[in-house]
Amino acid sequence: MYSERFQRNVWITNHARLMMEERSVPELLLLDLLETGNIKEKTARDLWIYKAYPERPDNLVCTAVMKGQAIIIKTVMVNWQLEE
Repeated sequence: MYSERFQRNVWITNHARLMMEERSVPELLLLDLLETGNIKEKTARDLWIYKAYPERPDNLVCTAVMKGQAIIIKTVMVNWQLEE
């Protein structure tokens, strides 16, 4: 997978793949999330990318990523809440 937004390859950890399956998040939705979701920086390297999908019963989908030479998807969450 490749992200145009970040101009990097995307790697999905085994844990993230398990969470995607458990939470019914297909790769196409994950790619949309990466390309069009809102970004909240935890650090310069660690990000949360989140987006509301009103058609989903769990709505707010979020992924925790690490930005380096590639974008590494660490986990995928649903019913996520943004904390300021």
